[in-house]
Amino acid sequence: MGPVLGVGGFLEARARSLQGNPRPTSPGRAGPVRSSVAAPDCCGGLGNLDFRKRWDPAARDLGTAGAASLELPRAEGQDFHGFSKADLCIMTRLLGYVDLSEPHFVAAVLAIVFNPLFWNVVARWEHKTRKLSKAFGSPRLACYTLGGAILLLNVLRSHCFTQAMLSQPRMQSLDNPAVYHVGLALLGVGGVFVLSSFLALGFTGTFLGDYFGILKEARVTMFPFSVLDNPMYWGSTAIYLGWAIVHASPTGLLLTALVALIYMVAIVYEEPFTAEIYQQKASQAYKRS
Repeated sequence: MGPVLGVGGFLEARARSLQGNPRPTSPGRAGPVRSSVAAPDCCGGLGNLDFRKRWDPAARDLGTAGAASLELPRAEGQDFHGFSKADLCIMTRLLGYVDLSEPHFVAAVLAIVFNPLFWNVVARWEHKTRKLSKAFGSPRLACYTLGGAILLLNVLRSHCFTQAMLSQPRMQSLDNPAVYHVGLALLGVGGVFVLSSFLALGFTGTFLGDYFGILKEARVTMFPFSVLDNPMYWGSTAIYLGWAIVHASPTGLLLTALVALIYMVAIVYEEPFTAEIYQQKASQAYKRS
């Protein structure tokens, strides 16, 4: 159930990236921090800072007085003991590029979290009650309907992901031809895993047919399942990672990490439940024999 990235959206996004125009920033949203803290030699630039200096509540603007001494907003009197220079470097770069409260970013986060939650809740409810199968007249038609809903949700998720990247700054260190081609390679590899998984499983196998009682006769072991567990999920993650790298987007990288995390949680919940379904099938077949 990988992301669906429309050709039109790709061309539009690519055209915007080729124009080279700086991303407009809305009032109150910081672009990349231009102080000495976030200079290209970020970590080296922290060498002369006094990390024992306490935060001055009057210096609330990180881009002015606060940035000069890395006065991040913390409780009064709290210092920065225990933070390494590398930690502070990463923090300042993220603060400079990613606005966590930006509406497109929030929408992308909600879509990423909601999709696996939706299909797991609905599929388990169907397995327990069979109400979808009864409502649509057959398990296959109910499965096709759920699969169509999941596809539409994945289109929405990919759209939100792309809009979140386009609404926030690019990272110059990722904006070069070599990195761009790495992103394209990840898009290709991820696409191969997603497409080959779909061909190996079929529509009902991909879209939770086993929860509807549409079970495989045997475990699928052909490619890509012969080289990777859960290739649909990891192929989808690779597509999002490649998409983020193509756009030189730190926002996309952060969202890709969330995609991977949500998929890992989904795997923890899905695999034991699916195994139990097939154990029940084997047990019933044994009793009949």
